[in-house]
Amino acid sequence: MILKINIKLTFAFLFFTSIIVRGQQNEYHGNPDTSFQTARNLAFNQQRKQAQDTLLNILSKYPNYHEINTFLATTYSWDSDYKKARKLFASILEKDSSNKDTWIAAIKNELWADLPYAALDMTNNALKLFPNDSELLYLKASAQENTNDPLEALVTIETVLDKNPEDQKAKDFKMSLDKLLRKNSIGINAAVDLYSSVFDPMQYYSLKYSRQTKYGSITPKLNINRRFGENGAQFEVDLYPKIRKGLYAYVNVGIANSFLFPDLKYGAELYQSLPKSFEISLGFRTLKYSSTTNIFTGSLGWYTGNSYWSFRPYFTPGDTGTSKSGTLTYRKYRSDADNYLGISIGMGFSPEINQFQFNPNDAAIVNLESQKLNVGYYFTTTNKQNAWGAQFGVAHQEIIFDQGNFFWIYSLALSWELKFK
Repeated sequence: MILKINIKLTFAFLFFTSIIVRGQQNEYHGNPDTSFQTARNLAFNQQRKQAQDTLLNILSKYPNYHEINTFLATTYSWDSDYKKARKLFASILEKDSSNKDTWIAAIKNELWADLPYAALDMTNNALKLFPNDSELLYLKASAQENTNDPLEALVTIETVLDKNPEDQKAKDFKMSLDKLLRKNSIGINAAVDLYSSVFDPMQYYSLKYSRQTKYGSITPKLNINRRFGENGAQFEVDLYPKIRKGLYAYVNVGIANSFLFPDLKYGAELYQSLPKSFEISLGFRTLKYSSTTNIFTGSLGWYTGNSYWSFRPYFTPGDTGTSKSGTLTYRKYRSDADNYLGISIGMGFSPEINQFQFNPNDAAIVNLESQKLNVGYYFTTTNKQNAWGAQFGVAHQEIIFDQGNFFWIYSLALSWELKFK
């Protein structure tokens, strides 16, 4: 009996000893500053989990090491674990609110979490401790912009520039806010098509006014064409209503009293953002001449870095079957959406783009063969107020009244747009 008790006591002693030894083995030993630098290197080299394990190990012995706590919370932000980061930032600031870097990291966490009102509240609290601090004012302006208050953001960023007129980051931000506040624009487009045979040059002009609203943009346009020795005009309106985050629409209505245009045209399309920077759309266009032509279309777009790819097909049912065409577009953006190089290639004939008729009794032509290439370059002036564009295109197209034979079309287009408040 005594032997059994001794054996049990021995096992119990060995069990608890192993726990103590294991705990001692996990206890941090080393230089916290050196280990902190190692963890930073790991975090900046995409080894975030190993970095966080190292930071937590240091904190097990040095729980009040302020910089390590702040950096650990920042890594949670980088991993989009905003709730976990917020909890840790709150704990740090509760113990010590005198460190500006912690405030900055905590505010950025709210901005990244798409909680601009919380970020704005934090910046106001931080500015009580660090009045007129440029970094905090910049974050305040960012929060104000994200709460759809760009005018207040402009006032805030101008405070930064009053202190340091050469602050390039603030200057760039002010420029983007100025652009955002220019909700109105007028623009002119002029284009000409030169044909290798059959047709005389065809001229196209467009005058537009655009207004940005909280519900989306509205753009009325006046289009004037000179083709086949005739002049014609068309009035149309483009709408881009916002439905919800990631979902918006395109609506178009146009009227004319010339055979160079459809008597009535209308269309609609829905655009939906997808994960991995993709966007998809689906819609239709309707052209009413002496008969009605319906066109079904859509698009698949992909943003990758400063590049954008898009493919748009057109399907046009007709008496002889369904005509199919498509265009592949590539854009290489520079500083913003108004500065880019664009290239597009297309196959097939779409009556939405190529509206050919010789007299009011003709039906729209939808079954021509065509191949085309367009290259365009678009840029703005330094203050982003004026936007310019130039486009050159070449097409190899089947002759309308002599199908099976082709001509070449050389196109040149110029555009100008003025943005104002």
